[in-house]
Amino acid sequence: MAKFTLPKNSKIDQKGRTIDATDENTKNKKTFSIYRWDPDKDENPRMDHFTIDLDKCGPMVLDAIVYIKNYVDTTLTFRRSCREGICGSCAMNVDGRNTLACTKAIEDVKDDVKITPLPHMSVIKDLVPDQKHAIAQYNSIEPWLKTDSPPPTRERLQSPQDADAMNGEDGHGPSACILCFCCSTACPSYWWNGDRFMGPATLMQAHRWIMDTRDEATGERLDQLEDPFRLYRCHTIMNCTNSCPKGLNPAKSIGEIKKLMVARNS
Repeated sequence: MAKFTLPKNSKIDQKGRTIDATDENTKNKKTFSIYRWDPDKDENPRMDHFTIDLDKCGPMVLDAIVYIKNYVDTTLTFRRSCREGICGSCAMNVDGRNTLACTKAIEDVKDDVKITPLPHMSVIKDLVPDQKHAIAQYNSIEPWLKTDSPPPTRERLQSPQDADAMNGEDGHGPSACILCFCCSTACPSYWWNGDRFMGPATLMQAHRWIMDTRDEATGERLDQLEDPFRLYRCHTIMNCTNSCPKGLNPAKSIGEIKKLMVARNS
């Protein structure tokens, strides 16, 4: 019989610590179960449970995390920046779904709020995932305007219709991607082949540059993706679209790239 051994420090201690930061006068309380792991300690990850007074923090999950950081446990580590769903820094798994903590309302979670890092990425500490590999994949598509023609004296113009193709008439086009990687870390194909498959976030960004009418490297960009793994490991599972906190459709972008591949080879 085959035996499989889990990596060291991989099993999560579900009990962890329990800290009640409320008092007998608290009327509006809620418990947040948060993933904790410190690389400087030879200990398994654990889930710490913090009960706080919701009247003392804002309405979003990020507000509660910031409150816990400031007033309950200053060692709690996480990323955050804009607090407006623009930067993607606070991407994490809340209540079993990848999302942005700054746009996830606490009231949307009925029971205790379970918070873990984005799945299937190495953890640097607590809620901070290591995104170096995902960023390197993004950089590999050369996400900037590439042209061979002489630069104009002013900006390179684009028609409103061409701009809408990138931005989406409703603002939900490929260029609205904030690279939070909620989609990529929700994709089973990326879990299995993340070393070679680009993942939904990077492919959506590639589509954004391929369809930019000001760019002159469409053929080169398609050549970069003409590979059994980089593009074609997508099996249209649709987890990417279902998990995007911005309401974008990475699966559609990937499908459009595949159509362009077929068109140029036919």
